Amino acid sequence: MTGDAETAWSTARDGVRLAVRATPRAARDGIDGLMRLSDGRAVLCVRVRAVADKGAANAAVAAVLAAGLGLAKSDVRLVAGSTARLKTFLLAARDDADAQAIAARLADIAGGGQLK
Repeated sequence: MTGDAETAWSTARDGVRLAVRATPRAARDGIDGLMRLSDGRAVLCVRVRAVADKGAANAAVAAVLAAGLGLAKSDVRLVAGSTARLKTFLLAARDDADAQAIAARLADIAGGGQLK
């Protein structure tokens, strides 16, 4: 895997793994940028209007990520944290060039990858 401590994502053989801090029941859907947690990890903050009930918020976060990154909903898969605020998503990539393009789009939508 490649990545660094400043980003919430890393490229892997099967795509890009993305650490997300989800906020359900928000006033709007959207991506708020990067944030550093108290333990030093970087996460991408995503707000959704959906409630955290029966996977609705997880599906909404995946949809917001897909729309923001220009990916198909089927290319965004929750791989860890289904019942937690901190989640890991896998963004599917066909090859290394595709994974690098996804990482570049993440940097763009996350404010250039700068932590808040």
